[in-house]
Amino acid sequence: MTPAHLLQLITLAAIWGASFLFMRIAVPALGPVWLIEWRVLLGALLLALAGRWFRHSLALRTHWRHYLVLGLFNSALPFVLFAWAAQTLTASLLSVVNATAPIWGAVIAWAWSREPLRGRVAAGLALGVAGVALLMGLDPAMLRPGSGWVLAGVLLAPCCYAIASHYAKSAGNALLPYANAHGSMWAATLLLWPVLPFAGHTPLPVAATPGVWGAVAGLGLLCTGLAYLMYFRLVAALGAASALTVTFLIPVFGILWGHLFLGEAVGWQTLAGALVVLTGTALVTGFDPRTLWARKAVPHG
Repeated sequence: MTPAHLLQLITLAAIWGASFLFMRIAVPALGPVWLIEWRVLLGALLLALAGRWFRHSLALRTHWRHYLVLGLFNSALPFVLFAWAAQTLTASLLSVVNATAPIWGAVIAWAWSREPLRGRVAAGLALGVAGVALLMGLDPAMLRPGSGWVLAGVLLAPCCYAIASHYAKSAGNALLPYANAHGSMWAATLLLWPVLPFAGHTPLPVAATPGVWGAVAGLGLLCTGLAYLMYFRLVAALGAASALTVTFLIPVFGILWGHLFLGEAVGWQTLAGALVVLTGTALVTGFDPRTLWARKAVPHG
């Protein structure tokens, strides 16, 4: 990994870490469903512009069912669950829980194959559970009525990401990652459309300030459309394994942005819980930072 690629990786983590900040800002005015509808629509539009520029085709007639599955589990459902939880939980906590997606992936793979968990993976799962328990158990929001539903929702969100990853791998689809992202964004937009009349909010609420709409634009254009484009460039240059190390950096920025812009307290339990969760994730994925610098990007010319 070159210094330029490392800088791109950190930039991507900073952008994705900001998504939890933007959700915390915008969800009180728009509600979770309308907020995510704006997010996936803006992301889809930006990816459509990029698709026209790079002349990428979605082949909708052939792959529309595939896009619907990805749109449900990789975008619509987890995005709404995170936005719903953002009404109660801090951006710091949301960003750390987001990092448990690889842990959920290991659980799903075990349930699917019924193969026994190796010692390292089992230890990682145990640490992930302990870290989330530490974060949630000491969070004052967990004392409010209905907090159990919030906990279930925020844990289900990264589980959805893991389901989507497992599905994409098992489907063996030959589509480019860009097409999967682009098609799934349009699918998520369509899947959320029938729910909007029951969302309890309006698409253009009076209470929405310029700051709210700035957060919506940042969430849709920056954290969704642009971030996916950056991620796929990193995958092409470094490979999926190295690019996925962004998972370990996102909580750093989620905690930082929440503290700087929302005044969220960063106590010892936040840092300790994040460290335990990320250690568990590293064990499950087999992450070793020493290997990153041993891989050299394939030169392009």
